[in-house]
Amino acid sequence: MISDDNLLDLARDWRQAGKKVALATVVTTWGSSPRPAGSQLVVDDAGTMMGSVSGGCIEGAVVREAIEVMKGAPPKLLDFGVTNEQAWEVGLACGGKVQVWVEAVE
Repeated sequence: MISDDNLLDLARDWRQAGKKVALATVVTTWGSSPRPAGSQLVVDDAGTMMGSVSGGCIEGAVVREAIEVMKGAPPKLLDFGVTNEQAWEVGLACGGKVQVWVEAVE
């Protein structure tokens, strides 16, 4: 696992290399979410990611949203859990709920 400080360093390095970068941060959890609030994932415009917001349960969906944000979509609050429309596409294996804020790094 990479530390939050190292994630921010990586985001800076990717930006300096000319890549677009997005940062995803867990803002709210409920139940047995595998990552606590404040956990982060950094994504570049090629879909490369480092860090974790769920231990693998929702990272793919978060990366897809991050790529859209890097293409110019506004920052977005993602809501994952067993009771929403994405329950069959992505889900937290252990139940619970997690909200993730995704924003471009300028």
